[in-house]
Amino acid sequence: QVQLVESGGGLVQAGESLTLSCVASGSIFGINSMEWHRQTPGKRRELVAAITPAGRTVYADSVKGRFTISGDNAKNTVYLQMNNLKPEDTAVYYCAAQTGPPSPDYWGPGTQVTVSA
Repeated sequence: QVQLVESGGGLVQAGESLTLSCVASGSIFGINSMEWHRQTPGKRRELVAAITPAGRTVYADSVKGRFTISGDNAKNTVYLQMNNLKPEDTAVYYCAAQTGPPSPDYWGPGTQVTVSA
């Protein structure tokens, strides 16, 4: 089992920045992707960014150039640096860990990000 705990959410104004953190614990050996997803009421959860242990990254088109995912293997922590936030970025952000396709195996409880206009 893997436990994931997010932190760093909050309320900001449009154009501001926020950094989310996700600490992983437990049986983390075998994780081949750490991911950030987000969800708003009535919509499907969507992938925001992902990173592999080798540092390969993937981003949703809507956040490219504004968000950066990074990891600190020594701290078992993944970060999501979010710059130039927009009201449409408002969502609950979830950290996820995947050991193999097609979808994540573990999820954190989520952290709310609210961007006011």
